[in-house]
Amino acid sequence: MVAEVSKVRAMGAAEGCQWLVSKDEVDMTRIPRPVRPMRVKADPQTIVVDASKTALLVVDMQNDFCTQGGWLDVIGVDYRLDRTPIEPLSQLVPKFRASHIPIIWLNWGVRPDLLNIAPSVLHAHSPKGERVGLNELTPAHQSHVLRKGDWGAAIVDELNPGDRDIQVTKHRFSGFWDTELDSILRNLGITTLLMGGVNMDQCVLSTFQDATFLGYDCILVQDCSATTSPDFCIESSLYNVKLLYGFITQSADLLTALAQL
Repeated sequence: MVAEVSKVRAMGAAEGCQWLVSKDEVDMTRIPRPVRPMRVKADPQTIVVDASKTALLVVDMQNDFCTQGGWLDVIGVDYRLDRTPIEPLSQLVPKFRASHIPIIWLNWGVRPDLLNIAPSVLHAHSPKGERVGLNELTPAHQSHVLRKGDWGAAIVDELNPGDRDIQVTKHRFSGFWDTELDSILRNLGITTLLMGGVNMDQCVLSTFQDATFLGYDCILVQDCSATTSPDFCIESSLYNVKLLYGFITQSADLLTALAQL
């Protein structure tokens, strides 16, 4: 008689974070992925991160913020400032995919009934109640402001969220508030976040701060971030990132680091 071999099944979303389960045993040791050191020129210091535990998080590169006829354009804000990350991100994203580093697109996407949106969030988008606000119709594309599934909430055409990329919907300025982002990152075994998007001093910074508070190692990719706010807001954001929350790098320095993997 040949003894029956117990089948082993991996349970978990990502290699290196899985249990190995058989009929008689559960192995919780989580066989680690090989360390892939990546040395990145950054400010205030050069950093070395493990590419196997790193993700690129791109915040709010959506039509309502970055495209003619979107919400910012409709309310009279110069949306073109928010388009500056498109070119460096379009160079960076394919390299991250080729290096098998996860890319997470974090975007606004409100419910049509706004039942999870507090008055304070509505007020932030229409302070005097007179301009087009969340979930209200914009004329150019007949799209509701940042409504999930509408044109305004879609990622700009110039950036391609690939089939293997991860998309997370948020409904606050911070992407960690009342979303699955933290659970996704932990199930992927991510400890380091490279972050870009818009607006640098608002949703990007709020998400960056919360990531730091949750224990992630955070690096802002400066030229992949932008804002329509005055320059002093940019200066304040960069100052506080370096002083309190993490590090700052540039897309060219990341491309150099990725080429060395």
